[in-house]
Amino acid sequence: MRIISAAMKAVRQYGLEGVRIQNISKLAGVSPGALYRYFDSKEQLMMECFTYVDKQAAGIFDCMKFDPRNMLTDPMEAVRSLWVPYFRFWLARPDETVFYHRFRDSAFFPAYDKSRDASYFDRFVGMVQVFWEAFPNLRQINQDLLWLHVLTSTVMYAKYVVEGVLPDNQETEDTIFRFLTEGLSGYLISDKDKNRKLQSRNTE
Repeated sequence: MRIISAAMKAVRQYGLEGVRIQNISKLAGVSPGALYRYFDSKEQLMMECFTYVDKQAAGIFDCMKFDPRNMLTDPMEAVRSLWVPYFRFWLARPDETVFYHRFRDSAFFPAYDKSRDASYFDRFVGMVQVFWEAFPNLRQINQDLLWLHVLTSTVMYAKYVVEGVLPDNQETEDTIFRFLTEGLSGYLISDKDKNRKLQSRNTE
């Protein structure tokens, strides 16, 4: 864990391409040779770092209380209740946030992403499926595009905050949430609400 933490701190300081094993070993307080006893290469270490942080982020949803009934009474607030803890997770971990963003933006991430096991996000996927059942219109959106937009944009904005580009305050959080969700508002309509609107139009 000391090596993993040092690796992410080193990436924040030197960049993903610029970081060297010597930088990481120095921050971890171990020799380069000792580091290689745990990891075969810098690339493997970077992948282990990403998996570690990704699992920590997924763990937020595992312990979250989620009441599906709130979706029908206030769908946007239901979305917010899931998003805010995720966003604040990144704000509280500057080294992890910068590393995660840079790793996802790297040239070798697509190949890694295709081969990795992300089953630790099953709880989150289950929550999304509940939203699909309540709001069938969501299925009209390309799901890959939707989650790339929400998840990667959240990390990107969190990176701007931890780097001091954006202020760390409630106004920033509220504004980012609006940016990310305004496009969803037209899809967060249940079948019941849709039928009610259609009946109202027919009556008129």
